[in-house]
Amino acid sequence: MSAYVISEVDILDTAAMERYRALASPSIMAYGGRYLVRGGAAETVEGTPPPKSIIVVEFPSMARLREWYASPEYAEALKERRTALDRRLIFVEGMPSS
Repeated sequence: MSAYVISEVDILDTAAMERYRALASPSIMAYGGRYLVRGGAAETVEGTPPPKSIIVVEFPSMARLREWYASPEYAEALKERRTALDRRLIFVEGMPSS
């Protein structure tokens, strides 16, 4: 069953964000992840406004997603994340196949 990372992001430092992306993207792909949404235009229809950027990444399973998040490859990106952006990060399981 697929699993998803949903990030609600406020960019703090554009240069640090570019360094973060350069490290995060290959680590995501190495663990079978793929971007579904990467900062496209968002419209709030109910509730409070979303942050400036929303990212959704799909992984083949929750286990694989957790492996990626704990990986040494992503650990390097996390070092940049501290100064690059403020975010809320959510892991969610997808629907079972019918």
